[in-house]
Amino acid sequence: MEEDLFTMTHGLPLKVDGDDKCLTMLHAVEETIARQLRACKATLSKKRVTEDIEPLQNNPDLEEGFCKSLLCRLRFRKHFYHVVTNMKRPQGRGLELAKKHIACCFEELDSMIKSAEFLKTINSPGTLEDGMKNETTASGCQPVGFDSTLNSRLSAPTPPRAIETISWKKATEYFQKLLHELEIICSYNLDPVFEGVLRFVVEFQKFQPELVARAHLQHLLVQDGKLYGRDSVFAVICKASLLPEVVKNHDIQKNETVVQLGQLLITFLRVLCTNISWQRRKLGKILQDWRIIHVQLELAFRKEFGDISATSSNENICMKMCRHILIWVEEQTYWIASRFLMLGFELDLYSTGEYCMVYWYMYIILIKLAEKTHMRAMTSNEISKRKGKKKRDLVKDAGKDYQLPPAILFLQCHVYLAEGLTMMLAALRNERKIYLSTGPFNSEHERFVQHFELLLKACLPDHVSYYSFEETTAHARLSNVSMYNCFKEAQRIAKELRSSFSNDSDKMAELRRIEQVAEHNSVALGLISRLGTVDSSLKVQFEFSHHPFFATAVVKRS
Repeated sequence: MEEDLFTMTHGLPLKVDGDDKCLTMLHAVEETIARQLRACKATLSKKRVTEDIEPLQNNPDLEEGFCKSLLCRLRFRKHFYHVVTNMKRPQGRGLELAKKHIACCFEELDSMIKSAEFLKTINSPGTLEDGMKNETTASGCQPVGFDSTLNSRLSAPTPPRAIETISWKKATEYFQKLLHELEIICSYNLDPVFEGVLRFVVEFQKFQPELVARAHLQHLLVQDGKLYGRDSVFAVICKASLLPEVVKNHDIQKNETVVQLGQLLITFLRVLCTNISWQRRKLGKILQDWRIIHVQLELAFRKEFGDISATSSNENICMKMCRHILIWVEEQTYWIASRFLMLGFELDLYSTGEYCMVYWYMYIILIKLAEKTHMRAMTSNEISKRKGKKKRDLVKDAGKDYQLPPAILFLQCHVYLAEGLTMMLAALRNERKIYLSTGPFNSEHERFVQHFELLLKACLPDHVSYYSFEETTAHARLSNVSMYNCFKEAQRIAKELRSSFSNDSDKMAELRRIEQVAEHNSVALGLISRLGTVDSSLKVQFEFSHHPFFATAVVKRS
């Protein structure tokens, strides 16, 4: 468990002579074994020269295989050491070199796996291959240097749990997975745009990375209070909120509240690198901090610059900057809220009877997120259009038909899916009395508060309560839901967006998932609305076969 990991070493000399001496020793041992391997391969005429080299074991016929087995293990450790040290280099300078050592690690790991059969044969002849699944080493011998009771004897005050040493097979699988995750981190292009950073971390978390990989990711993202150790937090905020480059050196960055915002942003990045259960708890708790910082920023900006809601064409750069930052803070707050709700599906925190209230809350959060993202884009467009244009040109532009940017339409797809599932589930509850959120211990109202307490405390959004959920869903009917089919709208927009994201594999994959969910739910809704009132044998189930967060309705006859 990650909770058992503490920085104290309890007197264990983990770094007595330093890593440099360890590497020197590895090189020396590797050279000795490599010399022994060359001696094994030498012809009879050359064997006289190598007679002074002492064999590593008694059977000369097994010497070559034994040397190869030892060499690949030593080289794996050496290359893995270089991977770790290069990934720790500041500002991501060692990532390319780390990638080369990762490739070498994969090669040596393959050699280790191939040599397992040889080591098993010389140590435990006649043993069945299935025995390898339970053995902790490739040879079947007891591992050297590990004490399974160390945790219960020396760890911090936790329930005593002895460490179970994993099998050889699981160990090799672990390192294959870990190396793959580290390779993904090393291939990251260090995107300076905060939105790109968020996207990378979320996509990386889909691999369910282990603690080691997530720790390296966190170290890469946050170094010396800067993004990648090179970009100041204020510069990141300016770029993310679409402010011009000249603003990043403005004195406002010294404002106490702006400094607090920077610290909050660093905490946010670190939280995103934790495991998903810990991440969800922490995201829920920092929501209030983001709401409070928005209020504090607004007050601080008004105190220093006056009314920041001014929209006149001659507003100064400080007011523009304040408005941009405030909109961006709100956008991030709603992004955190949406992530908080979606992680609940990954952690199986919601029962089927609670899906209706969850999708309803997701719907209103996603609408707000799309609204704030749109406001940020619009504010940036207005400023860029004003430059070099006369007032009458601006009036002409305002009269033109405005098209929503692809990023907003992409969010709109999720909005439609959440709305469609909310109304579909509400109609099934109202007309067919299924998926009602009932239980012997607490009411639906109490479960609503339990699930969304942290969102309600942060007032996200304002004036939301269980009663507004009840009022919205009380009159839902299958006939009305099928008439205004949100799933068809989501499917239509997703198809139109293909050309906009043709070069983005992640977005294209998400669009395909959206289309699948929308298409299946649209068909299911049509079947239920046509046959549901006359055929009581129809059963509706909800599965996550096409999307991790948006359910797909499956209609069957009982």
